[in-house]
Amino acid sequence: MRDITDIADVKKRFLAYLTLEKGMSANTAQAYSDDVDKLMRYLSGSGVGVEHASTDDLERFVCSLQDVGIQPRSQARIISGVKGFYKFLRLEGFMDKDPTELLPSPKIGRHLPEVLTIAEIDAMIDCIDMSKAEGQRNRAIIETLYGCGLRVSELVTLKLSQLFIEEKYVIIQGKGNKQRVVPISTVAIEQINLYLEQTRSHQVVKKGSEDILFLNRRGAMLTRQMIFHIVKQLCELAGIRKVISPHTLRHSFATHLLEGGANLRAIQQMLGHESITTTEIYVHIDRTRLRDEILRYHPRNNNQ
Repeated sequence: MRDITDIADVKKRFLAYLTLEKGMSANTAQAYSDDVDKLMRYLSGSGVGVEHASTDDLERFVCSLQDVGIQPRSQARIISGVKGFYKFLRLEGFMDKDPTELLPSPKIGRHLPEVLTIAEIDAMIDCIDMSKAEGQRNRAIIETLYGCGLRVSELVTLKLSQLFIEEKYVIIQGKGNKQRVVPISTVAIEQINLYLEQTRSHQVVKKGSEDILFLNRRGAMLTRQMIFHIVKQLCELAGIRKVISPHTLRHSFATHLLEGGANLRAIQQMLGHESITTTEIYVHIDRTRLRDEILRYHPRNNNQ
């Protein structure tokens, strides 16, 4: 075992390990690095080097996360980042043993995500101001998010060269740089074509964004924050009270497919889930909604 003499260099190599060897996106790798920063700040208060931390030290660190009100789901993510770092330290010869092997993660109850109804999605689309320059672009964005079940990061990086209009599918670069083929609806295709003809073809495109499908007013790639703002604003205009994000449209896409009779394996492939277990949450959503419908409409549950 050797001591760490240059922690900045070790962290830089850790980021490279996550992106190049583990295939993580830059955003996920940076989140792991931020988690390690949290741990290091905590350990520095006790005068303990990160390579000398014991399981007891790490358990106290987890308790400190609870003390400041960090929720179990966020705690689990931070612990995952810390475990990844210690695995890397062992590989690099800084640790003989991994102190995170016996570190428990907090129990997380299954959280059922919010889902929009088809009527609510239509109401959002109806609230788009088509007289504005960005109106047609925003219409195409919502139809693509919902019609293909994309993650927001997949939407903002979607390239023209990944779009096959005639064949009605798109190639999506998902997590871990894994590609998947996703069918695209006729409605989404129509709105994208209108956007390309009416808006994008008249824009001055910034260097480096020539192949990006959805552009901002300055001709550059949109940010994830901008997509979040568009979705949130449309929900407010439509009078929707649910707490939603662009990811809600992805959840709605999967739920509506399942309700329509789609095979769970097919939904898994379209969403790009590595494990079918992740996709199975939509079965729980479907059952929960069925239960609500029964309680609302069955005559034995009608108190009127």
